[in-house]
Amino acid sequence: MIIAAINILILSILILIVGLIKPKWILFWIDKPGRMPIIMIASVLFMIAATLFGEGNKRKQEAEAAATEQKVEQKVEQKVERPSKDIKDMPTAQELLNTK
Repeated sequence: MIIAAINILILSILILIVGLIKPKWILFWIDKPGRMPIIMIASVLFMIAATLFGEGNKRKQEAEAAATEQKVEQKVEQKVERPSKDIKDMPTAQELLNTK
């Protein structure tokens, strides 16, 4: 999504530059095109690119947070499993009371 946003941004800049120099190249179906429609088209494309970039970054951060959370859960599970092996070797409460 971020790559698409960058591509749309480059397209909007290209349309703006070419359209301000030769509006007829962009709006070829209009007899005498003006520069204002070119500016509006480039502005809309820029806003779309900015929105896509923001959403792409948001989703990327959410994915990284989920991956980090999974890693933490795996580490917790590993730490919880280790003491269960050592508990078998530990004496029971009655054995500790009988040793007095």
